[in-house]
Formats: sequence, structure tokens, C-alpha cells
Amino acid sequence: MVPRELVIRDLDGKTATVTLDHERITLGRSGANELSYPDDIGLSRQHLALVGRNGEWTVEDLGSKNGTLLNGVRIEKPMPFLPGDRVSAGHLTIEFADPGLATQNTVVFVDNAEQFSKSATTVVASLDAVLGPQVDDINKTHVMQGSPQMRALIRAGRELAGHRPLAELFPLIMDLSVEAVMAGRGVLMTLDGDELNVQAARGEGFKISTTVRERVLKEKASLLVRDAQLDQNLREHMSIVEQKVRSMIAVPLQTNDRVIGLIYVDSPNAIREFTREDLNLLTVMANVAAIRIEHARLNEIEEAERAMAKEMHQAALIQQALLGSAPAVEGLDIAAKAVASRAVGGDYYDFIKYQDGRVAIMVGDVAGKGMPAALLMSSLQARVHVVFEEPDDLAKKMARLNKSTCVSCPDNRFITFFTCIADPKTGHLVYTNAGHNPPLVVRAKGGFETLEGGGMILGILPMSQYQESEITLDPGDILVLFSDGVTEAVDPEDHDFGDERLASMVASLRDRPAAEIVQEVHRAVHEFTQGAPAADDITVVIVRRV
Repeated sequence: MVPRELVIRDLDGKTATVTLDHERITLGRSGANELSYPDDIGLSRQHLALVGRNGEWTVEDLGSKNGTLLNGVRIEKPMPFLPGDRVSAGHLTIEFADPGLATQNTVVFVDNAEQFSKSATTVVASLDAVLGPQVDDINKTHVMQGSPQMRALIRAGRELAGHRPLAELFPLIMDLSVEAVMAGRGVLMTLDGDELNVQAARGEGFKISTTVRERVLKEKASLLVRDAQLDQNLREHMSIVEQKVRSMIAVPLQTNDRVIGLIYVDSPNAIREFTREDLNLLTVMANVAAIRIEHARLNEIEEAERAMAKEMHQAALIQQALLGSAPAVEGLDIAAKAVASRAVGGDYYDFIKYQDGRVAIMVGDVAGKGMPAALLMSSLQARVHVVFEEPDDLAKKMARLNKSTCVSCPDNRFITFFTCIADPKTGHLVYTNAGHNPPLVVRAKGGFETLEGGGMILGILPMSQYQESEITLDPGDILVLFSDGVTEAVDPEDHDFGDERLASMVASLRDRPAAEIVQEVHRAVHEFTQGAPAADDITVVIVRRV
């Protein structure tokens, strides 16, 4: 059985639907009632009760001060409350709705062969008849013609219903506005911040008074001036006098409570004097046009965002291809992974294998995020492969790389960079650092150390000098290269992930393959930040001597 419902309307016209699922439901100002309306001063604390027995309902007044009306009649005792009945109490109207009957009997078509009378009691119309002159087929006489305002609104609705770009939409709205009120000329302007920009115009030489502009934009007022020369607020404006404007209309392009511009039309040559109907028509048309403009703007923004997202996705794929994968080197287990905080990022890692069996392992970080950082990263990669074509003299090569970076790097950008040359046969490691986070060496025998030293970050001082350092990786030792997005990641209490946490985690995974260690570090950073969006790019390179 479909449950029955009450539809309750308050003084403001708001409605609420209540299911009759109790045998007794009371209503009043007191919170003890099932239906409580404490703000309705027309109700008593305990005003009325609805009582259900065996599927039948009654309404009972509980001695209220202002009484209870059932279908407009004040009740003195419990009365049957049937579907379709209406109870009035205080400022509330309570209707008994039966969902089952309502849906079954909403529409009933009666089979009837009657014909409509041609008497004055029945009027038959069609859209064509409303839009333009028609002739009676028998008498060949004029039947009816829609008003110019109606025709203009219908035309505007039709024209603005299609999907047009803003470049086409503005002139169309301007044409519709001028034609609708038979103006001599007009202009449509939209707000860009506090500035009004002309988007379309019919005519030229417009000099609109600031009085008109401010009232339309700030007061959201539609203005009709039948004779500007007689208006006390306008007649002192030379712009009005010079143009000999007598009749004008200015209306806001308004969507809900926001004004996005205005439409202004006038008749300098007194083609016709505008009327209140013209003002009302242009006000409505401007509202329709404003909504259409906003929809078109949103569509263009969405299309631009989709295009940008597609381009960024392609850029991310290109960047991943540039980073490549770790090489297979006998004696070393190498893995790397970079995750950008945006679609693309400025973190960089790379590998160069030399003919003598040694391998260069590099990691860098371009200041900033997103596309600018990604472009600098790709430029850095190209220079690196030229500068480090040979594996010796790392310090001199770093100085050369810094000089070329200073030439092409913008003033507000810089790059941190670390590179090392590893001999997989001996474990010998030569390295130099340009201001990057010092990598860690997690020893198989326990503990860890940082690879300090080097020199200035790239892109700041062209004459910077760098130093080389050496270290030996013993079997089981792990070299950890990373960007600051790892160790400077913070938890909700603003604690850093830190070098010690990273070293301890890698040490606990020393028997795992390098690729698994990389994945576990990324997962640990994500868990540490409790899933918060990454504040920076995150790059991890693991090199195990096996």
C-alpha cells in the first residue's frame, strides 16, 4: 500500500512533505510535537492532532487560541480528514495528498466526439498566427497578428537557442536589440573587472553619461529616457547635448544578481520615441542574452580546459619518454620514478652508459612547477647529454653546464643538479653536486651517510666552481638519489618526512629489488601526507650494488 502524505506550506510559500506513518501526529509551536513550528506565532503550543485508525484519518483541534480550519470551516470536534482536504492552522496550510490516487488520476482522457464552437467563448490560436498576419481560408480576411514585443521575444529565443561562439553571439544580440525597439543605433558592452569593453555596436561615436552607466551597473536599473534634454540628471552632460540624443534605453546584462555588462540604444535623429513596453522588452531580452553569454563563456572555458588537458597529457607522455627507464648494468640494480605534482614537472633523472662499462647517474630539480619547469627540464637534459658525453672531469663539466644554464635560464629560475659516475666492477663512485639534496648511501653494515660537497646551484653565477668527491659502494650498499619533494613532504602535524626516515625505510628494504624500493618510497610518502595533494614533484632513484 502506498503511504499517504501531508503537504505543508508555510507563510513564505515553502513546502514540506510529511509521510503519515504514525497513528497520532501533533502539530504546534512546542518542540514536543512531531511537527514543530516554533516561529509561527499564529500557532498554539499544542495546536492540532491528526489521528489515524484503520487507514482512516481525523483532524482534531487541541483547544488552540486561533482555531483550526478544515476546508475553510472552523472545527469544534474531530472531523474526518480525507485525501484532497485542506487544513489551515496559524500561517500553515496542510493538504492531505494520496500519492497512489494522485499518480493514477493525474490525467484522464475522455473519449468525446464534440467539436469546438466558433463562438466567442472559444479561441483557437497557433504559433504562426501569433507570429504574423494570417488570412481566413473562407473569408480571406486578416485574423490576428502578434505584438511586436512578442515577435521580438520569440525571435530572440529562437536565435539565441543555438550554440554560437561569443564572437557571433555579441553582434546577434546587438542586432536583435536594435531591431526589437526600432532604435537608431546601439552598443553592447561587457564588464572585465571594472572596465567596460565594447563587444558589438551598431553606429559609432557613443558618449554615454556616467550617470546612466552607474545606475545600470551598480543599481541594476533599466533606464528609459524619453527626452534627455528635459531630464535634470542628464541635461547638463555635454555628451547628451552634442549628440542631440532625445530618447534612450540602457539595460543591464544581468544573470540572477550579477551584472556582466549593459546594452544601450538611442535615437539621435528621433526616429521614434521609446515606450515603457520597449523598456520592458529590452530588459527581458538582456536577461535572456546575459544567460546565453554566460553559457557561451562557460562552454568556451570548458573547451579551452579540455584542449589544455589534452595538451598537458601529451606533454606528460613526452616527458616520461624523455626520462626513460633505468639501464641494465651488470653489478648494479637501478630503478627510478618521478611523479609530478601537476601534469608535468621540473624533476629530472637520467643515465648515460659509457663504453668502458661505467654509468652516469643524475638527478635534478628545476625551481617551480608545471609547464615552465618542464620546458627548462627538457632543455637541461639536452645540455647534459652534450656536456657529459665523456665520463671524466666531472667538476669541470659541471662548471660548463652551469655557464650554459646561466645564459638560457630566466632570472627567477634555477636548477639543482647532482651527478655521479659509478664503476659497477669496483663500486667506485665519483660525484659532484650543484646545490641538490645530498644523496644518501645506506650501508649494508648499518647506518647511512650523506654525499656532501659540490658547489652552487645552476643558473645563478656563471663563474661558479665545483668540487669532485669520491666514495666506494660495497656489495649490498644502496645509493638513494631524490628530490626535495620526498624529504620535505609533511604530515598533517607539519612534520617533515626527512632524511633519517628515508634512510631507515630503505635499510629495511635492502634485500628487495631496486624497483620495489622505489615504489615503496613513493607509497610511504603518500601515506605520510595522508593522501594530501603533493606540494612538489617527487623523484626517487635507487642504485643497489649487487
